[in-house]
Amino acid sequence: MDDINFECTACGKCCHDLRLPLTLDEADAWLARGGRMELLCEAIPWPVEPEPGNEQAAYKKARSAAAMSGTLPVRVSVLLVGAFAGPCPNLGADMRCRIYAERPMVCRIYPAEINPFVALAPENKQCPPEAWQHGALLRHGVLVDETTRELVGESRRASEREAVARVRLCEVLGVDEAALANEGFVVYAPDSDVLRSAIQVVREGAVVEVGDLATTWRFVSNRAVTVQTLLSVGAYGRVFDPMAHGHLRYLGFFADEVG
Repeated sequence: MDDINFECTACGKCCHDLRLPLTLDEADAWLARGGRMELLCEAIPWPVEPEPGNEQAAYKKARSAAAMSGTLPVRVSVLLVGAFAGPCPNLGADMRCRIYAERPMVCRIYPAEINPFVALAPENKQCPPEAWQHGALLRHGVLVDETTRELVGESRRASEREAVARVRLCEVLGVDEAALANEGFVVYAPDSDVLRSAIQVVREGAVVEVGDLATTWRFVSNRAVTVQTLLSVGAYGRVFDPMAHGHLRYLGFFADEVG
């Protein structure tokens, strides 16, 4: 669909039951307001560099950090998400945002897509039908609003800038397990004070080079065949066990859908 209209109706549906991807600064602010955070970890085998011109591979590489799983080179991606069931903790009874001027980028961008390989589909959004009747959002597949275009670009750049730091954050927290990309996420919910302290360590530390990441990652899957395949190529892996959570509150494994 090349032309899409959109005008917010202030229904508040998009502010319920979400995992909001946040930058490190936004995550720190979210925690300071008393919000709850989760870490979503995934990894993709990366034994060789893709052929030049593979734009999807380049996109994934830019938003991940090089690491190892056993003898297998991998790329690890970590999402920091503000998580809540029911209404957003910043949503007022009048369905208006109480931190509107400081709301996260992902909220400012909605309903536009950040990933250039994901097409905007109104039927996949929370907004009611009447929200898609007025106001220009896309024309010939291009975002009309310049501010939204700039925010999409900044969100992509932030993901690139922070890719290594987010994996370093996991290292500080003792997190070393990830799901196979496109299969799901391994989800952690560290204590808020512990997470905020770890974010501070990462933000104030020396510049992190890719080669400095010492953690060896292990894949977790709810499919035995996935684990067997990964083990056969030298990776570390195990079948998901909800009891194997270590010292973090371990929420487990779920399909790769993020609000």
